[in-house]
Amino acid sequence: MTQIYLNNTLKQKKVPFEPIDSSNVRMYVCGPTVYDRAHLGNAKTSVVFDVLYRVLCAVYGKNHVTYVSNITDVDDKILNKHKETGKPIREITEQTLNWYLEDMAKLNVLAPNYRPRATEYIEEMIELVKRLLENKHAYLSQGHVLFDVESMPGYGFLSGRSMKEMLAGARIEVADYKKNPADFVLWKPSDPDQPGWNSPWGYGRPGWHLECSAMSSKLLGTDFDIHGGGSDLIFPHHENECAQSLSAFEGSHFAHYWVHAGMLMVDGVKMSKSLGNFHTVQEIVSKYPPEALRLLFLTTHYHQPFNFTFAGLEQSKAILDKFYNALLKTADCPKVQAEPNQKVLDALADDLNTPLALSILHELLTALNKAETTEEKARLRAEFLASATLMGLLYQEPESWFKGASATNEDAEIEAQIAARQEAKKAKNFALADQIRDELKQKGIILEDSPSGTTWKRM
Repeated sequence: MTQIYLNNTLKQKKVPFEPIDSSNVRMYVCGPTVYDRAHLGNAKTSVVFDVLYRVLCAVYGKNHVTYVSNITDVDDKILNKHKETGKPIREITEQTLNWYLEDMAKLNVLAPNYRPRATEYIEEMIELVKRLLENKHAYLSQGHVLFDVESMPGYGFLSGRSMKEMLAGARIEVADYKKNPADFVLWKPSDPDQPGWNSPWGYGRPGWHLECSAMSSKLLGTDFDIHGGGSDLIFPHHENECAQSLSAFEGSHFAHYWVHAGMLMVDGVKMSKSLGNFHTVQEIVSKYPPEALRLLFLTTHYHQPFNFTFAGLEQSKAILDKFYNALLKTADCPKVQAEPNQKVLDALADDLNTPLALSILHELLTALNKAETTEEKARLRAEFLASATLMGLLYQEPESWFKGASATNEDAEIEAQIAARQEAKKAKNFALADQIRDELKQKGIILEDSPSGTTWKRM
C-alpha cells in the first residue's frame, strides 16, 4: 500500500499518515459560511481537499473513506447580509448554498459523503455546551455561555501562540461579560427577530466554533483522522475547536492530523475587497474555463501561499489545450482500463505534491504523443486519463473543451458555416470555402479537416 505523508500543523512538520482505522479513514473540512458568492480562497481550499479525498480513496478504497464538509448557515455574517438586503435569512442561505454547489461542480469538486448544515445539529451543540459546563470548562455570563480558556492547560498548542500573541491583533471580541478577553462564545442570546433556538440558557444561537465540534463528533466520532481548512482558520477557529472538543470529551485526541491550505493572494498581495483585487469563482468561470482555474490552483504546493494571476490562468488554459488535443487525436483508440501512473500517485501521496504530479503528467503526455502503435496509444491514453483524474483534471470530452462547453446558438451558427463550407468545396468553389475558414479563424475558431469530416475548436 502506498504510504501517505501529510504536513501536520499539530507537529509543525511532514509526517507519515497512519489512520486510526484503515477501513474507515475519516476527514472533516470546514466548509463555507453561506452569505455570499464563493471567492477564490474558498475554491482553492475546496480543490485542495478534493485532491486529498481522491488520494485517500485511491490508497484505501472509496468505500473506506468518510469525508465530511459542513455548511455554516447560522452566523452573524448572514444576519448582516439580511440587514443589508432585507432578504429573508432562509432565502439568503439557500441561494448562496446553491451558488456554492454550482461553482464547485464546475470545478469538478466531488461531493463529500456528508454535507451537514449547522442548523440541523443544534441539539448536539446544546449537549456539547452542557458537557463543558458540567466539566467546569465553561461559564454563564449575561445570557452568554463562554469557554474558559484558563481552564485548559496548554491552550494555544495548535497555533503555537502564547496568550499574549493570541490577544494581539487577533479576531477576538472584547466584552465585559468575559472573564478573560480570549474566552470565546459557545452560546449567545438572540433577539426575537433573529434566528434562535430554545435552550437551558434561554432563546439563542451557537457560537461559530461550537458548530464544527458538534458536527464532527456526531458524524465522525470524538477521535478522527484529518481536520482540514484554510490556514486563516488555524486561529482562532481551529484552536477553539480543539479546546472545546478536548475539554468536552475526556481522553479524546480530537483530530489526529491538522492540514491547512496556504493563503491566497492576487498579484502578490492578499485578496481584499478594499484593494479591488477580490474575485468570486462565478466571475472567473464566466470568462475562463473552470478547469483552467482548477489546474492553476494545483501548480503551487497547497501548503504554500498561492498567487493568482490572469497570466497564470491563461497559461493553465494553454496547458489544457495541449492535454485535450492529445486526447482528441487519440479518440479513436480502443477504450482500455488503466490505473493511475504510480509516480503520479507517489507524488500526490507525498503531502499532495501537485507540481511534481503535473510534471509527471507532462511526461506521460510526451510519451502519448510519441506512441506509434494503436495498442501503445490506447494504453498510454488510459494511463494519462487515470492519472489526471486523480487530480480531478480532464473531466470533459475533448470536443466539449475546444467548443467551450455545451452547444449554444453560437455553436449552431459555426456548424452551419462549416456545412456551407463543405457545400462550397463540393461545388469546387474553393475561394468561398477559404473565405469561410478565414472568417471563422478571425472569430477564434480553428477548423481541422480529416477523412472522417471537419471538426472545430476555439483558439
